[in-house]
Parts: sequence; structure tokens; C-alpha cells
Amino acid sequence: MAEENRSTVTEFILAGLTDRPEHQLPLFLLFLEVYVFTVVGNLGMITLIGLSSRLHTTMYYLLSSLSFIDLCQPTVITPKMLVNFMMEKNTISYPECMTQLYFFIVFTIAKCHMLSVMAYDPYVAICNPLLYNVIMSNQVCSWMVVGVYSMGLIRATVNTICMLRVLFCKDDIINHYFCDLFPLLELSCSSTFINEVIVLLFSSFPIFVPLISFVSSYIFIIASILHICSTEGTYKAFSTCSSHVLAVALFFGSLAFMYLQPLSVGSMDQGKVSSVFYTIIVPMLNPLIYCLRNKDVKVALSKLLGNKSL
Repeated sequence: MAEENRSTVTEFILAGLTDRPEHQLPLFLLFLEVYVFTVVGNLGMITLIGLSSRLHTTMYYLLSSLSFIDLCQPTVITPKMLVNFMMEKNTISYPECMTQLYFFIVFTIAKCHMLSVMAYDPYVAICNPLLYNVIMSNQVCSWMVVGVYSMGLIRATVNTICMLRVLFCKDDIINHYFCDLFPLLELSCSSTFINEVIVLLFSSFPIFVPLISFVSSYIFIIASILHICSTEGTYKAFSTCSSHVLAVALFFGSLAFMYLQPLSVGSMDQGKVSSVFYTIIVPMLNPLIYCLRNKDVKVALSKLLGNKSL
């Protein structure tokens, strides 16, 4: 009896971003270019931070961890999506789908908390500069990064176990370009109430808690910046923080649009656009966001390339 009640679906069909054949090749070329840029940009950041002694600080250690997440998150999704652009039938096996879902959640949740941790670093640097080396020691930072990944692993495990209990009987077309929570729940032939509650709870916590932490940190940062007398010092402090604020706004804005709503609300096609933004576009933009306004990175890159005139 237990075997009869298990899912009879052995593979799913991914609807993808479009069902128009004439759009497949242009989208393939576009996302291939984006993915290559993402890999080169984030691997470049990790390599540059590792090779340049100038960047061996807490801030850049956290930034290299963010770059690693930005490298892994789209890698879970984009290669399969690129293959599907070239295939007539975009299938994904049940085990492969659950595996993709698991690692997608791991890196998405980890990124939420990593951005929050990265807000704590400038808070300590600006508000408690004399205690910075004590509070943000290498050991403390290492434990922070371990905590970030632990949160991702725990939440991914809970959500995936709950998804494994869902029954899929006949419908096998996922209205998405990868195995995500809400599109999968739409295919269920069993009750998904518990899953929806868990998704909303486990989505709101890693969105709201890091956001509250981020906002709190920057309230104190702005208050401290406003007490800086020199215009140059104020500009430098705001310039240092602006990149992180932009990265957080782009990521959390698109993520909240997708997950902080009940399953019955909103169009899944709109969700696809939002998903493309935080799973593929933002990981590509982050190296640019953190590099273009960062003098230390520019100097380190100049020295690494042997061109001191940059």
C-alpha cells in the first residue's frame, strides 16, 4: 500500500521561459553570455582576493564568500536551462529535480544571510572602529560563514523533505525553467497546505530577519556617518556602503516578489521574470557592483596585471 501511494511521476517537463521556437536560440546565446560573464566575474573576484595581500581583510573575505555563492547559485540552474533551449522536450528526472531544488535553496538562503553578515562588517568598522580587530577577528568571520551555510543546509533539508512527501500523479509540466518550490506545488495531487505554510515561514524568515539586521546596521551606520565632520570622510563612508545597499536592494526585492505571497496569488509568468533576476542577473552584476566603486579592488587588479598606470 505504501508503494502505491508514492509518486508515480518519474520525470518532469520544464516549460522554460518561452514556448516559441524562434526565441530559443536568442535566449540561449543571451543566457550563455550572462553565465560566462558570471563565472569569469566571480571566479576573478575570488582569485583576486586570494592573490592580493592588500585584500586580505575581513570585508574581502566575506566578499569572496559571496562571490562563491554567486558562482554556485546560477550553476545549479543555468547549464540545465541552456541545454533545454536546444532540446525539443525539456525533461528533468525526479531525483535530478529534487537535487536541483535542494542546492538552489541552500545557496539562496546562504546568500540572504551572507548579505546580512556583510552589513555587520561596515557597522563595526564605522561605529566601533577601535574594537574592529577584536570583534571581526578571523575566527569570528569563519564562524559567521559556517553559520551562513548551516542556515542554508538546514532550511534546504526541511523544504526538500517536505517536497518529497508531496504526491505527483499525472501532471508533470513545471511552469518554470527550473525546479522551484511553488511551481512544483502547483502539480501536486495531494494537499499542499502544510508545504505552503512551511515555504512561507521558511521564506519569510531568511528574508525578513536579514533585512531587519541589514536595516538596523545601516541606521547606526548613517547616524555615525552624519557625525563625521569632513565632507571627504562622509563621502568615503557613503561610497563604501552604497555598493552593498544596491546589491541587497536588487536581490531581496526580486526574491520577496517571488516568495512572500500565497501560492494562489500572482502569475507564475511574472514569477519567472523575478526568478531570472535574482538567480541569474544579480549574480552577474555583483562583481561589477563591488568592483566599479572600490578603489582597493582596482589597485589590486592593477598590480596583479602589472599595469600600475590604471
